[in-house]
Amino acid sequence: MVDLPPEVRAWLAEKGQGEVLSTDQAGGGCIHRACVLHTAGGGRYFLKTNPDPPAGIFVAEAAGLKALQVPGGPAIPGVFLVGEKFLLLEDLQPAPRQKDFWPVYGRQLAHIHRQTHPRFGFPEDNYIGSSPQLNGWMDDGVDFFREKRLIPQLRWGRETGWLTPADLRQCEKLLDKLEDLIPEQPAVLVHGDLWSGNLITDSEGRPALIDPAVYYGWAEADLAMADLFGRYPDSFYAAYTELNPLPSGYRERYPLYNLYHLLNHLNLFGRSYLPGVREVLRRFVN
Repeated sequence: MVDLPPEVRAWLAEKGQGEVLSTDQAGGGCIHRACVLHTAGGGRYFLKTNPDPPAGIFVAEAAGLKALQVPGGPAIPGVFLVGEKFLLLEDLQPAPRQKDFWPVYGRQLAHIHRQTHPRFGFPEDNYIGSSPQLNGWMDDGVDFFREKRLIPQLRWGRETGWLTPADLRQCEKLLDKLEDLIPEQPAVLVHGDLWSGNLITDSEGRPALIDPAVYYGWAEADLAMADLFGRYPDSFYAAYTELNPLPSGYRERYPLYNLYHLLNHLNLFGRSYLPGVREVLRRFVN
């Protein structure tokens, strides 16, 4: 049995759920402990805990989940209770995917990406995995990508020693070229961490998203992350672009956006991601 935070026990009692009868360990995460709670009142709840979490990580996740709950969007777990060392969520009870999963998801993600903002960023900083992710507000998308995404990772890479002086010189050249490589695009709501593990289902097999790193940025940069460790099928893109057409050449820019994620993985997990970083630099820096 999981050692429940006192706040969770008190909340369950207040809601008439009584005692927790059993818990099921939940896999898939490498940062927090996760389990499903079964209560005497018949409720099921998804609980994340961490005895020593990065400061504010659960509050940031809760804010991201709430931001993603947009009309027409995919299922997002509801937030019941958040504390410094825990997050209590709706249990989506994932079921096998429905047959039309990909076109449905394409339209749903397009609805998220149709939520626009006049500026790039988010009211608070948050996290990409366990790494701090800087936000704030900026008027220009390229400036935001350069200053809030790439430069902090490059500084970290210099500190860890994974990036050599030659690598860093190439990165500086790339930073100077970004305006020529990325077309002007609106700031839209993005999930921020769309790898395959964060795309699940609800109890009816419909698309659902978890573990966000939300901000207002470029839609095609959000899609690029989904392409980094796999690829969405054509049926997804056909449905997505009916609602949210993409600028020409978007797939060619995917590696450029994914440099942020490759640098983050390099800094977190080490040398195995260095060839990917260097390949992006070779591709976009003469």
